[in-house]
Amino acid sequence: MTLAVPPATRFRTKQELVYRTLRDAIMRCDLAPGQRLVIDELARRLAVSAIPVREALQMLQSEGLVQNVPHVGATVTPISRESIDEVFTVMEGLEIVASRSAARRMTGEDAEVLAGIVSAMDEAAAAGRHEEWADLNSRFHLSISRLSAMPMLHEMTERVLARWDRLRRFYFSGVLVHRIDQAQSEHRQLLAAMREQGFDRLEETVRQHNQGALEAYTEYLRQLPRTN
Repeated sequence: MTLAVPPATRFRTKQELVYRTLRDAIMRCDLAPGQRLVIDELARRLAVSAIPVREALQMLQSEGLVQNVPHVGATVTPISRESIDEVFTVMEGLEIVASRSAARRMTGEDAEVLAGIVSAMDEAAAAGRHEEWADLNSRFHLSISRLSAMPMLHEMTERVLARWDRLRRFYFSGVLVHRIDQAQSEHRQLLAAMREQGFDRLEETVRQHNQGALEAYTEYLRQLPRTN
């Protein structure tokens, strides 16, 4: 079990420290889907009592990141086919609204910033720096949601992209590395439609981008042997 424990001074309470540490580890897949979370072991590794660990696990359970399995205890929630479908379906809806609003508000300078991110992604992809590409991908989509000037939408986009990041880390070699070129083409199309305020084209590109990603994950999962 790998836990990167941040400095305690960053947090107001031990519960917050445990919650943030475990959540980050789950999202990075350092705590793998299905992995058991033994309270006493976690408390020892994080140098806290069992109480803040239990409280943190309850918070993570409310987010759907931890589940209680009969006769096993707390485990990291597996990545199911349904959860993958949910990520891209929700992301599609958020991005349709965000990109349309951002296109209306976008200045020439804003467009150049987005273009710079896409160019950096091209360079990262060409050099095989896939982790860098993934980080820039999140930055690109978050920049669009920020331009929409809708704080609630931006917050929701952050949450969904965090779930996507967990997916791509878990299925990295099986899906993402094979889809980067197509994703980059779609990013360029999306930015062009935003510049032109071609809203029908923009919505179609957003749908194509998310549904293409969903299909890539779905097809990969179809090829995996079922374990149940």
